[in-house]
Amino acid sequence: MMQTLSNLMDGRLVEPVGGAYLDNIEPATGRAYSRVPDSDERDVNAAVEAAARAFPEWSNAPAEQRCRVMLRMADLIEARLEELARAESIDTGKPLALARTMDIPRAAKNFRFFATAILHEKSELHVTDRQAMNFTLRRPRGVAGAISPWNLPLYLLTWKVAPALATGNTVVAKPSEVTPMTAFMLSGICIEAGLPPGVLNIVHGAGAKAGAALAAHPGVPTISFTGGTRTGAGIAAVAAPMFKKLALELGGKNPNIVFADARVDEAVAVSLRAAYSNQGQICLCGSRILVEAPLYEEFLERFLRGATALKVGDPLEAGTDLGALVSAAHYEKVRSYVRLAREEGGTIACGGEVAPRVSERCAGGYFFMPTVITGLGPQCRTNREEIFGPVVTIQSFRDESEAVELANGTAYGLSATLWTRDLDRAHRVADRVAAGTVWVNCWLVRDLRVPFGGMKQSGVGREGGDEALRFFTEMKNVCVKLVDG
Repeated sequence: MMQTLSNLMDGRLVEPVGGAYLDNIEPATGRAYSRVPDSDERDVNAAVEAAARAFPEWSNAPAEQRCRVMLRMADLIEARLEELARAESIDTGKPLALARTMDIPRAAKNFRFFATAILHEKSELHVTDRQAMNFTLRRPRGVAGAISPWNLPLYLLTWKVAPALATGNTVVAKPSEVTPMTAFMLSGICIEAGLPPGVLNIVHGAGAKAGAALAAHPGVPTISFTGGTRTGAGIAAVAAPMFKKLALELGGKNPNIVFADARVDEAVAVSLRAAYSNQGQICLCGSRILVEAPLYEEFLERFLRGATALKVGDPLEAGTDLGALVSAAHYEKVRSYVRLAREEGGTIACGGEVAPRVSERCAGGYFFMPTVITGLGPQCRTNREEIFGPVVTIQSFRDESEAVELANGTAYGLSATLWTRDLDRAHRVADRVAAGTVWVNCWLVRDLRVPFGGMKQSGVGREGGDEALRFFTEMKNVCVKLVDG
């Protein structure tokens, strides 16, 4: 019997007001395996009302009280790691091992980090010529809207929810309708952990209906969105006239710059992971590999050997490196970019085609081979537009200046990776590359204390660390006059 998911509303699991549902498709099989609420403005209104009712008590609760319930949520996520990881693998098409080792553990860490961070709050104090004391207070803003994407569904949802709850806000979350299962399971964890009713409400549904209603709601002063640049622009257009506080983490076309003095074995191994983790469906994937000319041929040969050795298979089977793309629509988008690359004169060095049938169970799944494209110039759309799949381009550069020029030659600026043993060069290039995060001789090394976000069309605002805590709070300055005697 097909499972039917529910919204979390005021501490209870409820059906959508309109009674409509969407099919939830397993990417590895192409078949519906559950139903997700097709919520609309009425559901969003009810969720915002519940969050508003819960706000006074939650915002005034001691930090230790908020900390305790959030740590309990982290404990429950860890206790159900295998169950959550399997659900996420089925829901997204990613290998079970990836969900087990990265996505679900990081969701628990999000709650732990922000739950304990609020126990160490501090404020600046300025004494003005012994006449007055000026200090800064930070107070929760109210109801926060959190709209999260499909590629890392629980991990990125909790990255928004945790700092919002920690700072005393209440939340209405709208997870992706494409991958709703772990958000639904989080609803049960909230109830079991004793999170007060209305503090976190989860409304499932399509972005055009539920997401748009949340972004436009006058009772939601704060919106955190992760997703496509076009959708982010639409949210910004709605939010700006309403003076909402907005954080947008959008697309990326991230350069992976390999200088000739790089440690080649490590650069190849990590570049393969950066290119193809989660089928290339991570906003931080290194989808443009730029290699200094003296190393280009050797690097390309090694990279191709590694890419062709990767196993495309059932996400639930051990040993699978790449699972299925998330949906039929996204599968067709990735295929269209490979066709475009051919039209632009590129050479498909490997992949570029639908994966052979991986198993009888997965006969209808959306599997695509890891693909490498060479021979494209910097002006080609394939080199400039976000594909978000297991497709990378590799090109050479002559010197440091050209490397920076190529790296900055897109509308995006989310992240970059540099490979070099020259520390001076690493600092110079990291400074000149227009990217919100630059990794040197590594990729996806995460520290929650560091603010995260992009430049240019990769978004505005920052998540992580103190920046996230500041984002969800309103700042006020208080000046107290000192009186003699």
